[in-house]
Amino acid sequence: MPDPARQPAQVTVVEVAACHLCDQAKATLAELARDHPLVVEVVDAASAEGRVLVARHRPGLAPLVLLDGEFFSCGRLPRRRLERALTARGSRIEAVH
Repeated sequence: MPDPARQPAQVTVVEVAACHLCDQAKATLAELARDHPLVVEVVDAASAEGRVLVARHRPGLAPLVLLDGEFFSCGRLPRRRLERALTARGSRIEAVH
């Protein structure tokens, strides 16, 4: 069985149209991807998959963010909490000197 710490973190962002918090979450994830291996999937909340995820997790605000398939946050993405979760997960890109 593969070591989850060695695998990229799977982040799903369920977004709605014209959502500035969704745009901020995607920008934050792009920045975090410099230090942590991430696979980011963006799902439209109006799509079939998006409707299933919204029904399952019932977020109060967009975006809904899942980390490795589990609810992480909704609304403004808490960057520091996500950084801590990624660091605790053990997934970090080491700088090559």
